[in-house]
Amino acid sequence: MASMVDCAVLVAPRTGLRLKNPVMAASGTFGYGIEFAERMDVSGLGAIVCKGTTREPRTGNPPLRMVETPAGMLNAIGLANVGVDGVIAEKAPRWESLPTPVLVNISGESIDDFEYLAGRLDGIPGIAGLEVNISCPNVRRGGLLFGADADMAREVTAAVRAVTALPLIVKLTPNVADIRPIAAAVEQAGADAVTVGNTLFGMAIDVRRRAPVLAGITGGLSGPAVKPHALYLVYQVAQVVSVPMIGAGGILTATDALEFIMAGATAVQLGTALLVDPAAWQAIAAEIDRWCRREGVQSVRDIVGAANPGYKRGAGEATLTGS
Repeated sequence: MASMVDCAVLVAPRTGLRLKNPVMAASGTFGYGIEFAERMDVSGLGAIVCKGTTREPRTGNPPLRMVETPAGMLNAIGLANVGVDGVIAEKAPRWESLPTPVLVNISGESIDDFEYLAGRLDGIPGIAGLEVNISCPNVRRGGLLFGADADMAREVTAAVRAVTALPLIVKLTPNVADIRPIAAAVEQAGADAVTVGNTLFGMAIDVRRRAPVLAGITGGLSGPAVKPHALYLVYQVAQVVSVPMIGAGGILTATDALEFIMAGATAVQLGTALLVDPAAWQAIAAEIDRWCRREGVQSVRDIVGAANPGYKRGAGEATLTGS
């Protein structure tokens, strides 16, 4: 009989966020989780990150908001969501009964927005943690992304950390010249983990109309086309931070997920894969387990950073003792 594989990971050791396996649903690709929990058993998911949440409800951008591209897609949804009050009143009570933890992705246009959102969500039953989306434009800095500048990234992370005891994950943008100083800055400011990364800027043009396809002109490129770039960023960030990292970008198979883990990611997020098949996580999680059995790997944690000589092993990745 094959030995059991320990797939559990700690993505926020300092605040105790433990996942039964490293496969997560990325923000914006699995709704609020509730919709899918009504149709499938989600107990096998490591965690769900709900769609981006803002101060007030938003209807998002006008159509067209999505377009298929070679080996991927562009989206410009515009953070359509029920707002923080809706999350607290309507969603969190239902998350309490789900068999998998739910994290709230928060988005703002100012540091005050992030601070307000984190403070409102702190201590709400059903919320297992926060993912801070610093790919948002800072309206007070002329639209510069929070995540494009190490000082701004540090400032927003520190502001959120000061008002919440929840596990704090900061989602970094890939749209920068060098992601490493930004990752280091958010770790120094109190992030429990980082998500690397997000969508790349892109656009499409309708040559018949001689106009952009997306109503908002630009969108975020995701899917397998971005995987090599995302994997490279994970490899880089793993060499400069000690907190756990969640890898994301074009993961469609268990092999993809294992590449990210071996580059230094403690867990992975599925995005476009879930838009293609909302049950894709099931096959990926099962195949990771089977691969470990075939290779004689007793714990997924043993292969984190295995292909990255410069990987900085963080606290909680080698052991779950006391969690």
